[in-house]
Amino acid sequence: MTIHRDPARRRAPLPHAPLPRALVTVLVAVLAVGCTTGGGSGNEPEPSGSPPHGHVEGARESAEQQARLVLSDPATGAARVLDLITEKVHRVEGVKGATALTTDGRFGYFHAPAGVSVLDTGAWMVDHGDHVHYYRADIRTLGRLTPHGGDARVSRGDGTHVAVTTGSRGTVLHRRGDLEQGRIGAGRPLTGRHAAVVPFRDHVVAVPRAAGAGVTVLDRAGEETASLKAECRDPRGEAVTRRGVVLGCADGALLVRARGEEFTAVKIPYPQDVPPGERARDFRLRPGSDTLTALAGDTSVWVLDVTDRAWKRVETGPVLAANTAGEGAPLLALGTDGTLRGFDVDTGERTDQAALRALPARDGVRNAARDGIRAGDAGAPDIAVDHSRAYVSNPAAKRVDEIDYNDSLRVARSFDLDIRPGLMVETGR
Repeated sequence: MTIHRDPARRRAPLPHAPLPRALVTVLVAVLAVGCTTGGGSGNEPEPSGSPPHGHVEGARESAEQQARLVLSDPATGAARVLDLITEKVHRVEGVKGATALTTDGRFGYFHAPAGVSVLDTGAWMVDHGDHVHYYRADIRTLGRLTPHGGDARVSRGDGTHVAVTTGSRGTVLHRRGDLEQGRIGAGRPLTGRHAAVVPFRDHVVAVPRAAGAGVTVLDRAGEETASLKAECRDPRGEAVTRRGVVLGCADGALLVRARGEEFTAVKIPYPQDVPPGERARDFRLRPGSDTLTALAGDTSVWVLDVTDRAWKRVETGPVLAANTAGEGAPLLALGTDGTLRGFDVDTGERTDQAALRALPARDGVRNAARDGIRAGDAGAPDIAVDHSRAYVSNPAAKRVDEIDYNDSLRVARSFDLDIRPGLMVETGR
């Protein structure tokens, strides 16, 4: 693999004002107390001989995020894991014919006709609210979840369960703890057929397939605990945010919130009538963000602010992929001409643009559009975003570009690969 670096400092932290010395001392003391034990008041010392708080057997804790990219060539089945810290590329067992690749922050899920295969990328984080633990471990292939056909969807949930849903076999809940221990559990089937299932806050938000059926909340055993006074017709796409679960519906989005054991639903309608071909169907976001993006047809992008419960439509021109880091960050849109453009979400004005480094990359993106490859297709370019960088895959050029979106879309690094990265997700977040 060839790596091209920008002379500027790699993955530089965002600028910030220094904290007063007294405040730093207080913060360090608070965090130290909050991290002394796994529970209780935090005033008791750990028992002698016990592992330190946050310890995970077989993993190494790190002071910084351990970001890794999972990359797959759907045509050949070849797969790689690119460690963005060490810049090493790991060969892993791929899945030929994969139609999609999703993640929950640690595991990569390859969707293929034979079923959903799981890869433990060995990079993840645990958020305790007032502090975060970052971990790295060995990369390992775990095998296939309960066999499902190529229409299977894996829903990212609350970190305790993984939902695998198909139209023909229904939904099966798998314990994520089994995956963390390196094994595939049997799973628990849910009764009935569902158009959407999302694990959330020790429950499951479900939309039955029956026409006119409302949104329900189930417990882990599949028993209904709440029936929400809301409907989501023709659900397509879902996301888990800090504000709750977002479901894409025919007339907009539905936000399902939880306060204790009480669940409520709020509709976020489109600002105008939207043709079926311009609906938001596949949400992209930075993990932890409350700002979602989705293509609005071929020439514009939807931005959904979950906090303000408002949609905005940004006219980007012909676009293949889009994403954003959220509040204050630009909307990133990759055009069919091979140019990455940044847009101000509030005004819709273009703020920056950057042609991808090599000419074959631009030609490759054009060829993708010419050959009928559209955003979201296996083999199409994609954009993953984290707290300081964006990663743009270029299957035709066999390359991934790292973009500093806070610095005029500067290309910080480019990774030349030996496969066509037609599918990409980032883990360690």
